Amino acid sequence: MKIGKNIKSFALVLAFAVTTSAFVGCGGVSDTQMLQLNNLKAEVNSLKAESQSLKQERESLQKSIAEKNAKLEECKKVTEETKANLKKMKKQ
Repeated sequence: MKIGKNIKSFALVLAFAVTTSAFVGCGGVSDTQMLQLNNLKAEVNSLKAESQSLKQERESLQKSIAEKNAKLEECKKVTEETKANLKKMKKQ
């Protein structure tokens, strides 16, 4: 009976050891993987900064375009008024 308990205890300890080593072996991160992860994080941060910069540039360009379109509309309006005044002068 005592031998059976010893075998069961040994089997239990062995199963625990195998399970623990499997978790440790599968869950570890190598230095190379950690370096790759850090490089990817740095690249993501760089791309986010670039994205923000491009968004600001786009907003600036859109503002500039809106201002130029407003000037063009004003010029168009002045041109139409000038044409209308010229027609009035020709009729007189």
